This record gives sequence, C-alpha cells and structure tokens, in this order.
Amino acid sequence: MALQMYPKLISVAIFTSFLQLSSTYSFKNCVEKANSNHTIFICKKGSAHRVEDIVGDLLPSATNLTISNWKVTEITSESFRKLPTLKILVLSNNNLMDIHEDAFDNLGYLQTLNLSSNYLKYLSPSLFRGLHNLTKLFLADNRLTNLSLNLFSDLTNLKILDLHKNQLADFSAVGLSIANIATLMELKISSNKITSLNHSASLPQSLVTLHLQNNELNSLGNSSEFLSNVKVLDLSYNKLLSTRAFKGLNLSSIISLYLRSTNVSVIKLLDRRFINVSPRHINFSGLNLNMTDVISLCKTLLNYPVKYLKNMTLESNSIKTLTRKTFSHCPKITSLLDLSHNNLNTPRCLEFLAKQEEVKMLKVEHNHLTKLLTCKYMTFPNLRHLSYRYNRILLVNAFAFHHVPKLQTLQLNINIIAYLDHKALSGLRDLTVLRLDNNLLSDLYSDTFEDLCSLRRLLLRNNQIAVIFNNTFHALKNLAILDLGGNKITHLEPEALNGLDSLEKLYLDRNRFKEIDSLQLGRLCGTLQVLDLEKNFIYYYTEDTYSPFVNLTKLNDLKLDGQLPSGINILPSAFFHGLTSLKSLYLSDNHISYFGAHSFDDLKNLTYLTLDNSCVGVTKLVPGIFKNLHKLETLFVENMGLESFSKEVFRNLTALKVLHLNRNAMQTLNVDLLENLTNLQYIDARNSPLSCNCLNKDLQNYTKNNQRIQFVYLYNMTCSDLRGSSFYNFETNVCYVEIELYLFSTTFSVTILLTLLPLMYVKLYWKFKYGYYVFRSWFGEQWRRLREQEEKYIYDAFISYNSADEKWVMGELLPNLEGNGSFFRLCLHHRDFEPGRNIVDNIVAAVYNSRKTVCLVSQNFLRSEWCSLEIQLASYRLFQEMQDVLLLVFLESIPERQLSVYHRMRKVMLKKTYLQWPGTNCTDPTKAQELFWKQLKKALRSSNATVQEEEQRGAHVPIREQRDELGVEERDHFVNEPQTDDEECYLMP
Repeated sequence: MALQMYPKLISVAIFTSFLQLSSTYSFKNCVEKANSNHTIFICKKGSAHRVEDIVGDLLPSATNLTISNWKVTEITSESFRKLPTLKILVLSNNNLMDIHEDAFDNLGYLQTLNLSSNYLKYLSPSLFRGLHNLTKLFLADNRLTNLSLNLFSDLTNLKILDLHKNQLADFSAVGLSIANIATLMELKISSNKITSLNHSASLPQSLVTLHLQNNELNSLGNSSEFLSNVKVLDLSYNKLLSTRAFKGLNLSSIISLYLRSTNVSVIKLLDRRFINVSPRHINFSGLNLNMTDVISLCKTLLNYPVKYLKNMTLESNSIKTLTRKTFSHCPKITSLLDLSHNNLNTPRCLEFLAKQEEVKMLKVEHNHLTKLLTCKYMTFPNLRHLSYRYNRILLVNAFAFHHVPKLQTLQLNINIIAYLDHKALSGLRDLTVLRLDNNLLSDLYSDTFEDLCSLRRLLLRNNQIAVIFNNTFHALKNLAILDLGGNKITHLEPEALNGLDSLEKLYLDRNRFKEIDSLQLGRLCGTLQVLDLEKNFIYYYTEDTYSPFVNLTKLNDLKLDGQLPSGINILPSAFFHGLTSLKSLYLSDNHISYFGAHSFDDLKNLTYLTLDNSCVGVTKLVPGIFKNLHKLETLFVENMGLESFSKEVFRNLTALKVLHLNRNAMQTLNVDLLENLTNLQYIDARNSPLSCNCLNKDLQNYTKNNQRIQFVYLYNMTCSDLRGSSFYNFETNVCYVEIELYLFSTTFSVTILLTLLPLMYVKLYWKFKYGYYVFRSWFGEQWRRLREQEEKYIYDAFISYNSADEKWVMGELLPNLEGNGSFFRLCLHHRDFEPGRNIVDNIVAAVYNSRKTVCLVSQNFLRSEWCSLEIQLASYRLFQEMQDVLLLVFLESIPERQLSVYHRMRKVMLKKTYLQWPGTNCTDPTKAQELFWKQLKKALRSSNATVQEEEQRGAHVPIREQRDELGVEERDHFVNEPQTDDEECYLMP
C-alpha cells in the first residue's frame, strides 16, 4: 500500500510547487479555513451544478473538504482526482442522486466520507473501491432501499457506518453487505423500515454498537448468537416489539440496552427464560412504569445475583410520587439515579433514598416540582451531584439542602425561583458548582452564600437582580467564575465584590451599567482574566476619561460589544491603559464616532480584535491607531465605513493573519501594504465597492497571482461601477499605456497655458487684436491692393482723433494744413472713409494709404478703443516695418502717471519726437502756435525712411522729449479703458 501511494505523493508535491509558481491563492467557490496551512476547505451554498467546478481550483494539499448546500445532483468520474491527499470529505445537504462508480477512485487516504442528507437511491457495488483507509462512512438521510452485496468489501478499516433515516427494509441484505468488515464497531440503521432481524450471515464480531431505534421491528431474528457480541443495543421506538422477541437471545455482552417506547414488559424480560442480560445494563426509561411497577422491578432484581446497580435510569415513565419503600427492595445504586421526565410534584426531602444512601448523583429534571422544603431530619452524606433543572420551583426554603451536606454540584437553573431564603444554601461547605441561572431572583443577601466557602462556579444569569449589595460574595474566596449576565443591574455597591480573592472570570453582560467602576474592578486586579460587559449602557461623550481597567494587568479577554442604545460613541485615548496582558478585545456593534489616536497603545499583547459595525457613517481611522499591535493576528473591521486601506493605519500589524474588511466603503486596496503584511493569510473584502478601473489593475493582478493571501470569494465579488461585471476579470488592457506620462503632459501643458494666458493678455492684448484684424483683411482683395500701393500714397496724413476734439480739427488743423497756402491732403474719417465698408478695413486702408498717421492725443482719445486701434496699427508700422509714419500731437497736458498705463504710447514717446499744442497760458500764444504749425508741417514733409536711417542722419530734432525709463511695475499694471461706440471717434457730431 505504501509503495502504491508513494508515486502519488511525489506527483502531489510537484503539482503543489507548480501552483505556488503560477496559480492564485483564492478560490471560486470555496474558502480555506484560516490558519489551516492549505489543508481545510469549506465550500457552502453556491450555484454550481458540478463537483469539478466547485473543487477545480483547490490546492492538492487539501486534507479536509466540506461541500454542502449546493445544487449538485451527481458526482462524475474522478471529480476529486486533483485532491489525492483528502482524509475527510463531507458532501452532506446537497441534491445528490447519482454517484459514478469511480468517483472516489484516487482517494486512497480518505478516512471519513459523509454523504448524508441527499437523494441517493442506489450505490454502485464498486463505488467505495480502493478506500482502504476509510474508517467512518455516513449515508444517513437518503432514499436507499437496498445495499449491494459487495458495496463495502474494500472498506477493510471501516469502524462506523451510519445508515439511519433511509428506506431499508431487508436487514439480511444489510447483514450480508457488512459481514466481511472485520473492523466495524458501530452500525446505525435507525429510522428505516426494518421489520425483522432475520438474517443469513453473522454480524462482524467487532460490532459492539447497534442502533435500531424507530423501525418497525416485531422480531429480533432466528439465531440466538446473532447479537452475542453486541454491547450497546438501542431498540427504542419500535412500538411493535414485544417481550417474546427476546426469547432465547444471547445478550451476555450487553452493557447498555435501550427499550424506550416499546411493548416490552421489563418484568417479564428479566425472567431468565427469555434473556441472560444483566439488569444492571438495562435502561428502564420510557417503559411507562409507575411507582408500583418500580417496586415490583426492584423485587424482581433481587432474584438476580446482583448486589448493586451502578446506574438506574427511570426517565420518561409515569412516576408521580415516591416513598421510602419505592427503592427499599432494589440493589444498592452506587452512582446515578435518574428520575427525569416524570410527573413528580415534590422530592419530599429525598426520603425515597432512605435505603439508597450510596447514590452519588440524582437527577430530577423535567418534572413538576414547585418548592423545596426545609430538610433537617435525614442525611445523605454520599450524594455529590443534585439536579432539579427544568421544573417549576418557585420557592426554596431555609436549610433546603441540609440533608445533603457533601453536595458538590447543585443545579437549580431553568425554574421560576423568585425567593431564595437567606439560609436556603446553608451547610453546603463542599459545594463547588451552583447554577441558579434562568430564574426570577431579584435579591441576593450578604448571608445567601456565606457557607459556600468551596464554591468555584456561581451562575446567576438571566434573573431579575437589580443591585448587588455590599458583601454579597464575601465568603466566596475560592470562586473562580461569577456569571451575573442578563440581569437588571445598574450598579454595584462599594463593597459588592469584597471577598472574591480568586475570581478569574466575571460576566456582567446584558445588564444596565452606564459606567465602569474602576474602584470595584481594582479589587480584582490580581486574578481577573475575563471580563464581559457586552450590551450594557456604557457610553462616553468626552475624551477626558481615565481608564477603568488601569489595575487589571492580568486581564486577557474583554468584551464591550453592542452597548445600548447607541454604543460607546467616543473611545477615549486612555480607555485601555493598563491592559498590558489583554489578548482578546471585542468592540463590535458600537457607534463610535471618534477613535482616540492612542486608544490601543497599551495593548501590546493583543492577538484578537473585533470592531465590526462600530462606526457612524463613513469612518477614517486615525493614523497610527494600531501602531503598537505587533502581535495582533485576527482583526475584524466589517461594516466600519472605511474608505481607505492605508499604510498609516495598518502598516504596523506585522503579525496579522486574518483580516475581515467585509462591507466597507473602500474602492481599492493598497497592494504595497498587502505585500508588507508578511504574515497575512486570509482577507475578506466582499460587499465593498471595489471599482473596476485602472486604479485597481494592480490589485486585480495581485489577487489572481499571489501565493500567500487568500481573498475569500474573490470570484463572487462584483464591480460597483460596472453592473454585471466581476472584479477578477474586468478589462485592464487599456490601463497598460503609459497613462502617467500622458497625465503629466496634459496637466503640465494646462498649467503652463493657464499661467501664460493672463500674462499674454496683459502684454500682448493689442498685438493679438491687431493681428486678428490684419488677418481678416489679408483674406480680402483690399489687403493685397493696399500692399501693392504701399508706396503710392493717396494722403499726406491720416488724422486719428476723438469726435470730442472735432472742433479743434475743423477750426485749427484743416485751415492750417489744407488752407493758407498749404497743400497737404488729409484723411479724415467723417469725410474720406468709404461708406458701407467695414470700419476695420477703412482704418487699415487709411493707415496704409497715408504717408503719416497723426494721433491727436487728449483725455478723450485715451478713453477711445478705436483710437487705440489706430495708434496700434501705426505703431506696428513704426516698430515692426521700421517705417517712420507716426506723429503724436498732444492737445492738452496729460499727467505722467496717467500715461504710464498706455505702454504702447509710452514706447512711442521714448522712441520718437512728439508735439504739444501750446495752450493759452503761454506768454506769447500766437508765436508758439506759429512754431507748432511750422514743426508739424516739417514733420509731415519728412520721408518714410527707416528709423535706423533717420537716426543715422539725425533727421529729427526733438522739440520736446520725454525719455523716462518705463519701470517694471508700470509695465505690468493696466487700467480698464472705457469702451466707446463707433460714433465717438468716426461719425460727425
């Protein structure tokens, strides 16, 4: 066998190594159990219809596999061929109707196979071929009607076979199929349709446990030795089975015989003519015995050479009362007397044990007891365990247990006890376990437990206790577990916990505490290890809160889940100070709006932390909040509204193995951070809106190719932004273009453009505007005609002026330049512009058809946009074409500061001579005006030679020059020029 399996192990090792190089560590339909080292896989509740589809991507190292709650109807050949090392295979609760005969061929290591709760009607004779190591086979809850002769022939190591709840009717067929299983120890064929144990083959000698309950048996077979090796035989709920069926059977090996709800008379059965079973091994439950029958039973037992009975079980009979004589004739009962599920009204101070002082354990559960009376007159010193659970006890009197002074375990739970007398438990100095949970107790007194000096466990859960008074537990110096959960306790009095010197576990959950008393808990600092405060009313609205746990240096488990009505609210930074030994912390289901940055700083030994459902809306955990949790292995932060998985929060969790991020608001996961969490093995990010775009291309690639972290149900994760798409296979090809470069280039260009546009507007506004107009004219025939006639001027000067200065033009300029012996031909807009033509074209034609452009500068001129265009066109010819065509004439004095914003005009003034019309304030205005006209006429006659040539010839003699340097601040500041309409400069008034 070992030689046969050796090649398979080699192939598995090779295949595993290959997967480690090429495959993902996430599975389409299954989840690997955390910390199982690739061995335990659970596949539950999916839509796949084929086993191959479910397990196709599992690792071959799997040893334990569960597939349940699927719609699988068949298992085809070699469905598990990739999983040769399986030891446990569970296929229960599916829709299986057919299994191919070689479905399990390569599962030579399989030890447990569970096919329960399916729809199997037939199993191929060779189905279990090769399963030599199988020890447990479960075929319960199917529809099997028959078993093939050789069905189990290869199961040479089978120990447990479960066939209960099928439709088997022929026990002989069952016997033949298991006859050769020499190792079979337990057979369950209960809840079938077997009517008889008639058979043609012997049961395996190894079979010691046989379950036949709830069939239709009326006969037990035709061979007296048929059941001779069986030790546990359960024939319960075979209502047609009578005493006669046992006649002649050899049941000498029986140690437990169950006959509940049969038609067997136990008195007749004990007649040695029927069976040779010892009465000490018969369970007398469910035989409808009353008190008289019990007395008769005891007398019958005296006929046997039996001096004692270890256990006497009388459950589910019709016993209503017990007296001193009831068990007086029975052999001595040395261990257990079970009277549960009867109709007893009172235990009568256990007087029915008058002759049974050696009983150690008494169960009177599920009866009708209503009160426990004072018992001082009898003593049962050997009774150690007493249970009155599931009764209707309302009252417990003083000294109710005075007759059982050596009692160690007392169970009074699940009753309706409303009053427990101060002295009810008096005398129980050896009691170690007391259960009073699930009653109606409201008050505990300082002397209630004063005699219980040996008590180790006290359970008071689910009562009506509202307050714990001083010194209630003062005598319980050995108490290790105190459970007060599920009560109405609002506070503990100052000395309430006095005496609890050995307390290790304290349960105060589901009470009404609004705060945690640090002084009270401080009394338990040397011993307390577990503290449960779940679902109280603890809350904090301020950061200024000291730690109530500061002295609990040995506490390793703290539960604060689900505080009512709206959670803790604020988690103070100092809240957990002192908890240096804490290993598990539960904070789920709180509505924490603020986490202190140092809240977890002292929890350096924490290994388990839950914060599920502990947020208000979208949460952003404080950076460094987990900085000291270097030993944390499991973290639950489900439904926290987390928007990011950031290094600032999670990077210090170097020991983290299991991370639950389910139902958060994250759209991506930081891949670099996942790589840095070197111990992380399991992550659940389902139901988070992971986006299917290029931001997540690296994450998708990581989830599909990493060999360390299991992303559970990765293939069920959908895209929040692409309906109907899956996260694991959304399109990422477009993401591999150098998008970063394009983004940088685009943003850089836009930034530069947005920076230059304002500067260009300030510096080059008129150049662009002029260029625009020139460009428009260039397309027309007029532009070409103007360029051809550039040197054939029509006018001596084009006069640029504002309409407000037209009076001076008509009264002074025209008479002096066109009259009085002067023959200059001037171009005036109101006289010489071509009607119906575009105004811009008229301006361009006037500038280029005139040898000179004379700008009559005044305040009105400076405010005119069209006049500005005219000087721009002329200055363009001056500076770009180097033609001396521009003359500036100032009609009035204009301050320097006002001219500083007209940088184009300032540039002309610095470069060229300009004329100033003499005002009336001159000493000799007439002479000054004559000089002005003389100079202007001279300038108009001058040639249009280039500026450089004229400068070389010294052609221009300045009358008045202003050559101030234009400062940086003056050049960079502009004043909005008022807009005027066309008529302001060009139309006649």
